[in-house]
Amino acid sequence: MISIVRSKGFAFLTKTSKPTRYLCSHHLVVDHASTELQEVIRIVSSHIGGLDDLEENLNKVSASPSPNFVTQVIDSCKHETSPRRLLRFFSWSCKSLGSSLEDNAFNHVLRVLAEKKDYTAMQILLSDLRKQNRAMDKQTFSLVAETLVKIGKEEDAIGIFKILDKFSCPRDSFTVTAIISALCSKGHVKRALGVMHHHKELVSGNELSVYRSLLFGWSVQRNVKEARRVIQDMKSAGVAPDLFCYNTMLTCLCERNVTRNPSGLVPEALNVMLEMRSYKVQPTSLSYNILLSCLGRTRRVKESCQILEQMKRSGCDPDTASYYFVVRVLYLTGRFGKGNQTVDEMIERGLRPERKFYYDLIGVLCGVKRVNFALQLFEKMKRSSVGGYGQVYDLLIPKLCKGGEFEKGRELWEEAMSLGVTLSCSVEVLDPCVTEVFKPVKKKEEAALVDPRALSLKIRPKMDRAKPKVKPKPKRRSKTKKRI
Repeated sequence: MISIVRSKGFAFLTKTSKPTRYLCSHHLVVDHASTELQEVIRIVSSHIGGLDDLEENLNKVSASPSPNFVTQVIDSCKHETSPRRLLRFFSWSCKSLGSSLEDNAFNHVLRVLAEKKDYTAMQILLSDLRKQNRAMDKQTFSLVAETLVKIGKEEDAIGIFKILDKFSCPRDSFTVTAIISALCSKGHVKRALGVMHHHKELVSGNELSVYRSLLFGWSVQRNVKEARRVIQDMKSAGVAPDLFCYNTMLTCLCERNVTRNPSGLVPEALNVMLEMRSYKVQPTSLSYNILLSCLGRTRRVKESCQILEQMKRSGCDPDTASYYFVVRVLYLTGRFGKGNQTVDEMIERGLRPERKFYYDLIGVLCGVKRVNFALQLFEKMKRSSVGGYGQVYDLLIPKLCKGGEFEKGRELWEEAMSLGVTLSCSVEVLDPCVTEVFKPVKKKEEAALVDPRALSLKIRPKMDRAKPKVKPKPKRRSKTKKRI
């Protein structure tokens, strides 16, 4: 029989023969290390003091940083403090550790700074990488290039790509694809084409990803002609366009037609879907939702309902997003009964929308001042048991009270209290003495009062007065010298 007795940091293992004593020093070391870690995290994540104060406070801590220690501090503080404080802590760690800090730590901090989109901090650390001959891995370059393009520094991203050898980073298929994708994400397609033409041999074997990026870049610019050319180049190169390519083409086409040719939305989109089927790529609900979204923005009600019916006939089951786009445009154009029928049809088909579906549509109904229909939709939301009713109560109760329906507002308040829902609106909203009721005011056309004395006077408006005729001035004859 073995029994364990603990007392003041010691553990005794007792047997029937003779006791043996062991010192639990490991637990003391772990507790001390965790205390140092928490203290450093507290100093780095503090918002008091400048960067010099931060380094001074770190020097006062009797901590011996290790590569794992540095990574833990960075991960714990990256959402709590500024990127500059993280960089100063890392610089302080580099002074203590020196060459024992591996390249992975530098890459990890650089990725964190890229996620925080701090351009100056990234430039400082990139300069340190070059000075200390550190290697930047390919994943880090991909994230850095993407961040630089997002913040409008695409020239810097291309500059880093040109000198990748100074960062001990290989210029291969991955890095070429990464810089092309980063440039196309913000529509810099011409710069991406330049990179592609200079490194054709590195693109081979990864053509589909490159063509996808180029297609997306032209879609950002709403350039349908160039997007169509990319599709043709893919076919010529023997690369079959997939669903992503055609959906990107659809997005480019529909977004362009929203502003330039709304009546061409449906025929041109259906032509693209017909081409998809000819290449054995079946349109999905996402393909139709791209079209439905643009139809809703242009208030094309009839065509939206027709596309929804066409989806059912073609075997492509509509999802909750498809019904949302159709119901939203029906509500916005005053077809409230048809909109409610469409919602009932969606529920009968077994689709269970999320609470955001109801939030947005109830907000639309309140925006067009149809609170009674919003209440009906709220009842359907409660029957579906999706939860999250607090925001709806906060919207409907003040809306009803400001419309003068205090009884209905009080019913909803009591219902929310019985369900245990926490409301952000005040109970004073239910008081008619506090809440101002806004009643619609009809504009009365004021009858124009005519002075009878003015009728007796024969006063003509200025426009009817005859303008005095002005005789045209005689043209002067040009005096020409006779040649002798």
